[in-house]
Amino acid sequence: MDTVLVVLHSVALIAAVGFALYVGNRRLVQHYQDKTHLRFRQQLIQIGGGLLAVLLLIMFLPFNPELRSDLFSLYGLIISATIALSSTTLVGNVMAGIMLKAIGSYRPGDYITVGDYFGRISEMDLLHTEIQTEQRDLTTLPNLYLVTNPVRVMQSSGTVLTVDLSLGYDVSRHRIEKALVKAASATGLDSPFVQIVELGDFSISYRVSGLLTDVAHLIEKRRELRARTVDELHADGIEIVSPTFMNQRQFDSATAFIPQKTPAPAETSDTPVPDAIIFDKASKAESLEKLRKMLDETKLRLTQCEASLAEAKNEKSVQAAEKEKAKLADTIERLQAQINRQEEKIASK
Repeated sequence: MDTVLVVLHSVALIAAVGFALYVGNRRLVQHYQDKTHLRFRQQLIQIGGGLLAVLLLIMFLPFNPELRSDLFSLYGLIISATIALSSTTLVGNVMAGIMLKAIGSYRPGDYITVGDYFGRISEMDLLHTEIQTEQRDLTTLPNLYLVTNPVRVMQSSGTVLTVDLSLGYDVSRHRIEKALVKAASATGLDSPFVQIVELGDFSISYRVSGLLTDVAHLIEKRRELRARTVDELHADGIEIVSPTFMNQRQFDSATAFIPQKTPAPAETSDTPVPDAIIFDKASKAESLEKLRKMLDETKLRLTQCEASLAEAKNEKSVQAAEKEKAKLADTIERLQAQINRQEEKIASK
C-alpha cells in the first residue's frame, strides 16, 4: 500500500510540474508573441524554468536522503560541466549572448566588421546575431563567434572614408594632394586630408581621407568619393595609370590617357539611394530601437508627472500636471502604435 502511494505521489508531482511547465511556456509565448525585441528575455526565462523544474523534482520526489544528496551533486556536476564545456556547445552561444547583452557594445542598426563579415545588425538573439551585408543578404553569426573574434563597430557619430591609389613620381605631389582634397570636399566629407602611404620603386601610394558624419549613407558616399577622385584627377590632367603601364599599340609620347570631358548627368530625386536598398531591414531595426528608447523615456516622464500630480497643492499645479499627463499618454500611445507597425514590417521580411 505504501509503495502504491509513493508511486501515485511521484506521478502526481511529475504531472503537476509538467503541466505547470506547459501552461507557463504557453502563456510566455503568447505574452512575447508581439514583442520580438524581448525574445532574448523569453529564452532566458524558458531555460531558467526548465532548470527550476528539474530542481523541484529532485527536492520533492520521495527519494531517500542519500539518493537525493547524490542527485543534487549530479545536478550540480552536470551544470558545471555544461558551463565548462560551453566553448563548443549550444550553451556557449547562450553564455556569449548574455555576455554581449551585458556589455552592450553594439545594437541593431550599427555597422560592424568581424572577420570577413561586414554589415549592419538587423537582429540580436540569445544564440545568434544577424547582420545585413552589402549584398542585402541576411547573415547569421553565432554569438560565440562574435565573442572569440575582434569586432569593429562603426561609431554612429561618424567614420573616416578613404581611397587608396598609386601615381607616378612625374606628377607633383602638391598638385595631386590638392585634387584629392577637392574630391573629398566635393563628396561632403569633413576635414579631408591626404597621406603618402608608401614611396614605391615606381610610384607613390596616396590615401585621401575624410570624416563622414552621416553613416546612414555609407555605401553611397563611398561610391561618390571614388567617382569624384577619378573626375578631379582627370579634370586636372593627371593620368591614373600604372607607371609601368605597357601597351602593344604605338602612341605619341604626348598622348594622355584621359577620357574626353563630358557633362555629368543631373541627379534627380528618383535616383535610388544604395544604403536604403541594401540595409533596409537593419535600418528598420535601428529605427525600432530608437522608438523603444523614446517610449521608455516617455513612460519615465509619465511616472514622474503622476508623482508631481499627487504632490500638487493648488488647482493651477493640478491642471498643469493633468495636461502634461494627457500629452504624455497620447505620446505613449502613438509611439506604441509606431513600434507595432515596425515590428510587423520586420516580421514580414
